[in-house]
Amino acid sequence: MATKITKAVIPAAGLGTRFLPATKAMPKEMLPVVDKPAIQYVVEEAVAAGLTDVLMITGRNKNALENHFDRMTELESTLQRKGDTDRLHKVEFSNDLADMHYVRQGDPRGLGHAILRAKMHVGREPFAVLLGDDLIDERDVLLSRMLEEQSGRNATVIALMEVDPALSHMYGIATVEPTDDDDVVRITGLVEKPAQGTALSNLAIIGRYVLRPEIFDILERTDPGKGGEIQLTDALQEMAENDIAGGVYGVVFRGRRYDTGDRLDYIKAIVQLAVEREDLGPDLRPWLKQFSAQLD
Repeated sequence: MATKITKAVIPAAGLGTRFLPATKAMPKEMLPVVDKPAIQYVVEEAVAAGLTDVLMITGRNKNALENHFDRMTELESTLQRKGDTDRLHKVEFSNDLADMHYVRQGDPRGLGHAILRAKMHVGREPFAVLLGDDLIDERDVLLSRMLEEQSGRNATVIALMEVDPALSHMYGIATVEPTDDDDVVRITGLVEKPAQGTALSNLAIIGRYVLRPEIFDILERTDPGKGGEIQLTDALQEMAENDIAGGVYGVVFRGRRYDTGDRLDYIKAIVQLAVEREDLGPDLRPWLKQFSAQLD
C-alpha cells in the first residue's frame, strides 16, 4: 500500500540575481506578487493538497523566510489595539499554515543537491517538491492530481506542460509514452535544457514533483551536469531509463501557471492575478484597457 504523503520540500536557496538590486538584501522568494510574497502562494498550495510538513531549503541571507512564517507579536498587538482585524487576520494566517522546518543548502550546487539536503528530514517515504518560481493558480488542480497518481502507481510523478518548441532549450524536456489516462504519460527520457532545435518533444518539466525516496540514492551518485551543478533531471532520467522504483510518470498540466523567475514574466503574473481579484480587478481592468489604448 502506498504511503500517504505529508511532506513537502521547497528549495529556496537561490541568489535571485535576475532581480538585483531588489534581492541584494531580500530573498527573491519574498518578492510580493500583488500583496503576498511568492513563497506564501507555494506553501498555501502544498497545504491545500494535504501536505502539512514543509521543509524549506534555504541559504545565507534568507532569514526573512523564517520570519514570515513565524509570529510577529509586536505587529499583531498593534493591529489588535487598532481594531484592524482584517490586516491582523492576514498577518496571522501565515503563522500556522504548516509545520515549518528549515535547513541550509550550504554550497549552491544545484537543485539536485538542494533536494539531497532533505534526506534526513524526509526519510524513506515519498515526498513532494515545489519550486518557488512556478505559481499554480489555486483554481486549477495539479499537485493533488499528482499525489493521486503517485498513490495509485506508487511511482515518481512530475508535472509537465506543453511549451512553444522554440523555447524547449530553456526547460527540462521529457519524451513520453501514452497511458490509459489522457493527462498522464509514462516518461521514457529526460534531457535538461537540450540544445536549440534538438528537443524530441515540447513537454517541459515545471516546478512540481512527487518523488520516491530512492531519488536520494541516485542523487548521491549523480555527477554534476549542466552548469556544473547536480541536476535533478539527470537523476530522474536514470529512474525513468531503468524503471527504478516504478519508473517516472508525468501529469500534463493544462491550467494557469505563473512564472515569477523572470522579470517580465513576474510583472505579467502580478497583472494576471490582480485582474482576477474582486478587490482590485474592477478598477484595474478598465485602467489596463485605457493604458493599452494609449500604446497603440
